[in-house]
Amino acid sequence: MFGWVLRQVARAGLLKGKTIGIDATTLEANAAMKSIVRRDTDESYTEYLKRLADAAGLETSDEAALRRLDRRRKKKGSNVEWVNPHDPEAQITRMKVGRTALAYKAEHAVDMDTGAIVAVTTHGGTVGDTASVGETLPAAGEAVAEQIAEPTMNGKFEVNAKGVEELVADKGYHSGDVLVDLRGLEVRAYIAEPDRGRRKWAGKQEQQAAVYRNRQRIGSNRGKQLLRRRGERVERTFAHAYETGGLRRLHVRGKQNVQKKLLLQAAACNLALLLRKMIGAGTPRALRDLVARLFFLLLRLISASNAISAPPRSSSADISRRVASRSMRSPRNRHSEFNGLDTGC
Repeated sequence: MFGWVLRQVARAGLLKGKTIGIDATTLEANAAMKSIVRRDTDESYTEYLKRLADAAGLETSDEAALRRLDRRRKKKGSNVEWVNPHDPEAQITRMKVGRTALAYKAEHAVDMDTGAIVAVTTHGGTVGDTASVGETLPAAGEAVAEQIAEPTMNGKFEVNAKGVEELVADKGYHSGDVLVDLRGLEVRAYIAEPDRGRRKWAGKQEQQAAVYRNRQRIGSNRGKQLLRRRGERVERTFAHAYETGGLRRLHVRGKQNVQKKLLLQAAACNLALLLRKMIGAGTPRALRDLVARLFFLLLRLISASNAISAPPRSSSADISRRVASRSMRSPRNRHSEFNGLDTGC
């Protein structure tokens, strides 16, 4: 389904494929933290705390003491030790709002010229950006390569014949290894660089050269323009798919099912982009507003036609001239109008 929609987007000339922006967000899994168990003993979290309390000589029936004991422990939510039996592929993650939950990570590859979603990949909630980009970028390259030979309605070939040539990403994707890998793929990187201070490059000449080239590119006018556009193109897909689309919390379990759901959501976003070009409205709300504007425009046209066909009315200038002419009549003429009523006295 996603591939078919992307083909229609390419036929409409809304896929260029030269510059790709990549970013990721976390989605809450359909699994509760209360249901996690230890991987080695299958104990629940409460049973594990009671065992620790027994070993420390505390009263296990005192829930407040158990909470205090748990609050003092460090690294109490490790994915190496704990798993949810209902969704083993979901990982314990610190969400952006500050709370801890089981989550997945959704990563989008977006065409920076048009805003079309080229590829979507699903990962565990704790997978780093520098690790997940190695899966998302090849998926985007394959998707673009499949559409190179797809002509548009005018018979032109809008998709870049060389495929993906540029990558734009935020600071989370900046790594010496990633930049070296991108150079091997012949992809120019425009990745924002975090402030790491003075770095030591002993034995890392290849990474040093890749980092300096990327620094030079992001400092150019084109690099600054692409990094500004990243927030407009890439972040907007997250807003449409997960905020407006109501998918910040998943309702399916398993990485494969989550991937299917994300692909359907991305296909809907691409359909909205296609409809926006065809009829000027990409969502039902926008279509409703468009119909309302057309209705009011029709009312204005009807009012204008009625005003043209109606007989001309006396203007205010004509009325003022009549009043002035009446006021300029002589008193004698005005008195003669009442001669028939004179008593002769």
